Amino acid sequence: MSQLKNATRLSVASRVIAAVLGGYALSAVTTAALSLGLPMPRVDAVITASVLSFLIYSAAVIWAFACATTARAWAGIAIPALLCGALVWLLGPAS
Repeated sequence: MSQLKNATRLSVASRVIAAVLGGYALSAVTTAALSLGLPMPRVDAVITASVLSFLIYSAAVIWAFACATTARAWAGIAIPALLCGALVWLLGPAS
């Protein structure tokens, strides 16, 4: 019984970390990628990406707790974050 409680606590703690830190990282790199990639004037792209970051963060938090397994929760946040990070790296800073 005690081992089950500990496993549940670790699972919930892992999901909380994935939601808070992973969700923040995902929304930050997605905002950067959208700011660089949206086909509109730079100021409009940044504002649009910043507004969308709230939606992305909320979706990441919901995803972290809606998944059946903790591994799927982490993968569903980490993989898009890595892809958006690669996109930011490819698009590079504005000159």
